[in-house]
Amino acid sequence: MEIVYVYTKKREEFGRQCNFTDRTAESLVDIPVDDSLKESFIERNPCESAIQCAPEMSEHEVNTERFETQSRGINHVEGGWPKDINPAEVEQTMRFRKKVEKDEVYIQAIQQLGSVMEHTIKQNNAVDIYEEYFDDIVEDGCAEPPSAKTINVFRDPNEHKRTASNISWYPDNAQKLAVAYSVLEFQRSPPGMSMDSYIWDVESPNKPDMTLKPISPLVCIEYNPKDPHCLVGGQYNGQLAFWDTRKGSQPIEVSAISNSHSDPLYKCIFLTSKTGTECFTTSTDGQVLWWDIRKMAEPTETLILDITKKGKPTLGGISLEYEPTMPTKFMVGTEQGIVLSCNRKAKSPSERIVANYSGHYGPVYALQRNPFFPKNFLTVGDWTARIWSEDLRESSIMWTKFHKSYLTDGCWSPVRPAVFFTSRMDGCLDVWDYMFKQNDPTLSLQVCDDALNCLRIQDSGSLMACGSHSGNVTLLELSDSLSQQQRNEKASVNQIFERETKREKILESRYRELKLKERAKSQQGEEKPAADEDEEDADELIDEAEKNFWFTVEQEKIGIEKKEKDAEQ
Repeated sequence: MEIVYVYTKKREEFGRQCNFTDRTAESLVDIPVDDSLKESFIERNPCESAIQCAPEMSEHEVNTERFETQSRGINHVEGGWPKDINPAEVEQTMRFRKKVEKDEVYIQAIQQLGSVMEHTIKQNNAVDIYEEYFDDIVEDGCAEPPSAKTINVFRDPNEHKRTASNISWYPDNAQKLAVAYSVLEFQRSPPGMSMDSYIWDVESPNKPDMTLKPISPLVCIEYNPKDPHCLVGGQYNGQLAFWDTRKGSQPIEVSAISNSHSDPLYKCIFLTSKTGTECFTTSTDGQVLWWDIRKMAEPTETLILDITKKGKPTLGGISLEYEPTMPTKFMVGTEQGIVLSCNRKAKSPSERIVANYSGHYGPVYALQRNPFFPKNFLTVGDWTARIWSEDLRESSIMWTKFHKSYLTDGCWSPVRPAVFFTSRMDGCLDVWDYMFKQNDPTLSLQVCDDALNCLRIQDSGSLMACGSHSGNVTLLELSDSLSQQQRNEKASVNQIFERETKREKILESRYRELKLKERAKSQQGEEKPAADEDEEDADELIDEAEKNFWFTVEQEKIGIEKKEKDAEQ
């Protein structure tokens, strides 16, 4: 620890030592009764007073000033030695110790204390006061109602408040979090606006732990999972910057502006590699670039987001998804509402985009695979959040209701496969638990009055950070029912996803059959059926699909009941 302030004071300057002794009670002051004071007062008899059956209330307003606190340390040095002995001299202290140890009073005191200490040690060894009697009992967190409480609020310390555009947690523990601040509205930046972003200590909300000074405001920020001292940030001008927190606030290296994105860099993710220095980025300029932070002069690879295969960018990237268990695959969420599934190791650039999923009416702000079922992924855009399966490209298997306000971000819980979170423009955080209910959020929390712009959950699943439009980052602690996996939850969620995937496949196949019938009729030159006949055919197909769906559900229920009976026997 670095010593900043040193306070030196001798023992004799503390004043005289206080001595406390037992003493009997005594009267210090006795004031006798003075009858002459009666003449100064008038007795009121009878005494009348009017009262009303309503409590008297008063209202006061206080605006407290904000104080910045700083930590100070005290270094206690060794004391208690006589004046003629220097504690720094080893020989003098050794001589004094030997002299004291030969003193008869010292020997008698040690012998008396020895018997007391021996009795205490035996007593401690006999009873273990820290013994846990119920270690083998598993706590049932499902009985607790879902809740979340605010721990801290980290405010933008600048005069011009900026949007908290992205959050990244410290990789090793929940000790720190990095926040990127920027004004995302086009040409809305006020003159003199700060470009700094900050790293906050979770327990010190008054002052940032470190300041990052980019050459352009940061839109996204990401810690290196293999090196907690290194982090990268995507800037508003499209450049990628790299910091080492051990070397100060200035970036170590910045990508060349001619080889960077031409639009704001919205997302950056580190890749799993031997060096731990590779990452890839995306922007609304329609490119995905791969970088090595050791050499940032130019990107190592480039992918153009073009589904027409004409070689020109047709889609703008907003979000990215990368699963370490599938190192060659990645996904891109675009501002046109389309999600692209890509393969980095394809033979030709045109084959890199494997599939596309369209279902949103606006930009896909969040895209993440389920940590337990990577085949299923979550997308957040427009007014809904949708869950997809890689096997189905036409439609999502599950989706939320259309909210009144726009959704801005979302993510899965890292510990519970059935729980995911979404943030809204009206400042609400929604917690969805499909084990509890599927039509409405399990918990809706009004975090702030401003729009929530981003959210990030810590790897333990109990801490959630939400960034707002006004630059405030709210740290929430989730209850155990939301941060601890329930019994048989993984198997139940797997059944839900498989059941919904089957249902969508049945509906999709019926829809294709209907289209083929219509084509066959038109080719044979038959007359077009009437509108009411079409409606009847569609109703029959829906009824058949529902019957097949509920038949599969009943079969699954019978199978589960048989398994439970076999387990009980």
